[in-house]
Amino acid sequence: MNRKITEKDIDTIYESRYLSLYHMSYETNPDYLVASRRKKKDLMALKTDEEYVNIFPDAVTCVLIVKTPGEEPRLYLERELRYPVGRFLLSPPAGLIDPDDGKDGRDPRVVAAKREIKEETGIEVKDSDEVIIASPLVFSSPGMTDECNSMVCVKVSLPDLSSLTTDGAEGTECFGDYALLTKDEVKALLRTGLDENGLYYSVFTWAAMLYFVSQC
Repeated sequence: MNRKITEKDIDTIYESRYLSLYHMSYETNPDYLVASRRKKKDLMALKTDEEYVNIFPDAVTCVLIVKTPGEEPRLYLERELRYPVGRFLLSPPAGLIDPDDGKDGRDPRVVAAKREIKEETGIEVKDSDEVIIASPLVFSSPGMTDECNSMVCVKVSLPDLSSLTTDGAEGTECFGDYALLTKDEVKALLRTGLDENGLYYSVFTWAAMLYFVSQC
């Protein structure tokens, strides 16, 4: 069930192409600020229970598992500059779902995942590669935003690692190097909560690592 709120109970504080800020007036809490990628009429809080279970995610986060001859499956994570933190943090490939994704009848989450993997890693996901919707939708931080991601697992088979590159950054994206981690290496990172450089990582990195070790 959702608390009753209507569009007239929501004021737009700031609006931009990528992120907007809204003031919501619930009966139980007259002053609540929400950051969202969504336009006012499409905010999650306005959805009926039926609409809520059929909502579509804003973005995809990829659990990218790489298989090469003679090696055990490894999890691909890149180091991306996360501007609010000011550091290159170990991160899974991820990106927004475009409005045109899936217009040809394909699953938009899969279309977006393949595109983001190609842009951020150089890997071309083939039809023979396995693609799994690991989680249809998870919220980023529902205490401050209704942004949500689909977790998509992609298992790719490569003859070698020559196609891997982090040169596909677009817009404000900025990548460092990447890591290919075995199951034991991922478990070590999960135990410490830090990468090998002593930096904390995001909850989506944590989720990708947990999914990887549960699958391999």
